[in-house]
Amino acid sequence: MSEPTAAAAAASQSTSPSVLAALVGALRGGTIEVVDLTAPLSSTTPVLELPPEFGQTAVFELEEISRYDDRGPAWYWNNFRSGEHTGTHFDAPNHWVTGRDLADIASVPARQLVAPAAVLDVTDEVAKDPDFLVEIAHIEAWQDRYGPLPDAGWLLVRTGWSSRSAAQDTFLNADETGPHTPGLSAECARWVAERTPVLGLGVETVGTDAGRAHGFDPAFPCHSYLMGSGKYGLTQLQNLAELPPTGAVVIAGPLPIVSGSGAPARVLALVERPGQPS
Repeated sequence: MSEPTAAAAAASQSTSPSVLAALVGALRGGTIEVVDLTAPLSSTTPVLELPPEFGQTAVFELEEISRYDDRGPAWYWNNFRSGEHTGTHFDAPNHWVTGRDLADIASVPARQLVAPAAVLDVTDEVAKDPDFLVEIAHIEAWQDRYGPLPDAGWLLVRTGWSSRSAAQDTFLNADETGPHTPGLSAECARWVAERTPVLGLGVETVGTDAGRAHGFDPAFPCHSYLMGSGKYGLTQLQNLAELPPTGAVVIAGPLPIVSGSGAPARVLALVERPGQPS
């Protein structure tokens, strides 16, 4: 009895498409859409500004090596200079002092670069108050509606802030008291880092912390708690409005800089569009 059963199973497998073949077919047919969550990287990309007594991250720069000329008649290429945390980028645990002995960006397991996502939409609240803070209750209300946060997945906070990314001043939104951008409260940051199954937090702002987080206890709690828990950050994301609350899969590809604390990343999302023709 076992031989016919095994043969039937083998025949079934030979006629059924593999999971990867089905994925390719869905991508080609449009039932799975690829959404680019990455901000273009150029000299005008907004960068974090720290108080002048601290070191500053570099603005992205291109240096032309050759462009079909006497320096290289058949090729065009550039050197580039950039901070690790410029533009859409991936924070590794060793970025913060609480994670100083944990993984660098080159040590992030490849399997964790592909993960499910939950999208928390607080755009209405942020439109009324740029200093809006996500509290535990907001995430619990999301879970009551959509289910638990994804195990080993991302919590992406949609704020609408990416609409400001064309200019440094509007993106940082700073005045004499400092920047005013949304984020998580200190209590919520600790809860996400220590009490939820997600592997990291993704945001649209210049960093994972709120603009006022320098005055929180601890200062910059998203960095402090997430990095200290061996979790990750994704920042300056775009197009989160194109993602559903659940069901998207994020592909985050940072440069594997040995000993690096982070890296610019191309971040994509796979979104199922079942209404599209296959």
